[in-house]
Amino acid sequence: MLSQPRIAIIGGGPCGLTLARLLECKGITYTVFERDSSATSNGAAGGSLDIHAETGQRALREAGLFEEFKKFARYDDTAVAIADKRGKRVLEMGQERDAPEIDRSDLRRILLESIPKDKIKWGHALASAERGGEGSPVLKFANGAVLDGFKLVVGADGGWSKVRRLVTQATPGYSGKTFLESRINTSNPLYATTASKVGPGMLLSIGAGQPIVTQRQGNGSYRIYYGLQVPVDFFHNSNAVDLRDAEATRNMLLRDFYADWADEYKDLIRHATDFRVWPLHTLTVEDMDWKSVPGVTLVGDAAHLAIPNGEGVNLAMTDALELASKIVEPRGTEDNFERAVREYEAGMFPRGRATIGEGWKMADGMFGESPESFLQLMGV
Repeated sequence: MLSQPRIAIIGGGPCGLTLARLLECKGITYTVFERDSSATSNGAAGGSLDIHAETGQRALREAGLFEEFKKFARYDDTAVAIADKRGKRVLEMGQERDAPEIDRSDLRRILLESIPKDKIKWGHALASAERGGEGSPVLKFANGAVLDGFKLVVGADGGWSKVRRLVTQATPGYSGKTFLESRINTSNPLYATTASKVGPGMLLSIGAGQPIVTQRQGNGSYRIYYGLQVPVDFFHNSNAVDLRDAEATRNMLLRDFYADWADEYKDLIRHATDFRVWPLHTLTVEDMDWKSVPGVTLVGDAAHLAIPNGEGVNLAMTDALELASKIVEPRGTEDNFERAVREYEAGMFPRGRATIGEGWKMADGMFGESPESFLQLMGV
């Protein structure tokens, strides 16, 4: 095998690309390996992200991208309204938060445009990562490529990371909760009504353990997430509704889950399109404690997958910032990468444990019986 670049970053999401940009700024050699076939092949996947001042925004400032970020950040979309299943609003908050929203696709594009095109290898889905004869990782890709010789392999390959097995046997477990995602596009007959009721930001409707989350996107459309407590194979067994059949999916939601909700929520379901299932998996607090392995580390969801709690991308970008800072610090005789990984992981583990715990707390509140119980649990 030919000699390869010193650092391999597996995964070209916001986390891996933030790390790449930070290394680029320091003149450190790296290559990003991404499973998508091109920069545009994944469309608008990922919804909207709120970028926090002390974490995600800090990483963007260090990467020299904050001014570009502000061109696409939606500072008027930070508001969160809490309502019950009858449509009664019990609280509106967050209007003054320094946590503007940005579509994931926009954030990814900003990062991609800051990195030389030859530093990203598209169409490289990692099939497996193994230890080679000399102990360094061997990366086997689905396209048949086999690469080794890296000084450091960084797993930024998400919750189902293939790099993770090099450092721990931990695997995500199903939380018992699933989001069924749908859309109200700007051409939808219900769009004007949805925009007037939800406005900018997010409407979180809580009741009977089945929340509905409605959130405005950068193009003005709305994503709606129906929270369901169902078995992990609920949408994949032989009796499951075909999500490609929108009418059947709507009828299932109205009949089996939201029959006694207010008409405004039923209207959302009746007009929803583009259904997609999102089972919520998580690692455990106990998983955040592996012995540092030379030449390999994890960042973002690969390291500490949690139930969504508003911190995911921010924590991932913080991981990238902290790891990059350890790599570029001057060192003595000890191997730079080994020491960098140990010091990075020593700080990452507490962050990971905290976000996994917060994920369960958020889930317990959102999937609760009423908005009041959610607010009490969240200390509001």
